[in-house]
Amino acid sequence: MTAVLAVQGDFLEHEKALDALGEDRFEIRCANDLDRPFDRLILPGGESTVQAKLIKELGLFCKLRDAITAGTPVYATCAGMILLCAEAGGDEGCCFRTIPANVKRNAYGRQLGSFYTESEFKGIGIIPMEFIRAPYIESAADDVEIMSVTDGHITGIRYGNQLAVSFHPELCDDTRLLRYFLDFK
Repeated sequence: MTAVLAVQGDFLEHEKALDALGEDRFEIRCANDLDRPFDRLILPGGESTVQAKLIKELGLFCKLRDAITAGTPVYATCAGMILLCAEAGGDEGCCFRTIPANVKRNAYGRQLGSFYTESEFKGIGIIPMEFIRAPYIESAADDVEIMSVTDGHITGIRYGNQLAVSFHPELCDDTRLLRYFLDFK
């Protein structure tokens, strides 16, 4: 069962992609939702500072962080990447700090800096990538695996069972990256 953080952002798009693949899922909106068993977690794109604030205010932080550090597979897109990284410049939006990497927020500029490209993703091949006010990884510890690089910037990483990308695969019809995540053990 996949749990989707649904406090802000594009969680509906992730849910539609899971539904298309026939995967069971539920939304996390309040602390009681975390009483349900889940074996995967999705942290969607959106506004990382708002999401981090709501995660703490709604009493979700401890249980989510415990699940992540216990090895529950996590798939994070855009703002979700910021929530997982240890550093983000002024730490705005950092929340769980479970990936030893430094992320640059809004690295590609404002909304007008959004773009689409197709690029290589390690283990999958060329995939579509939709960047919307996207971050990228400025630096990462040696044990963080680089999964994709776009225009010279790290845009996809894997650290243990945590997969984080700068872009929004859920906005494209290509589900190979989601399938890759769902195959995590």
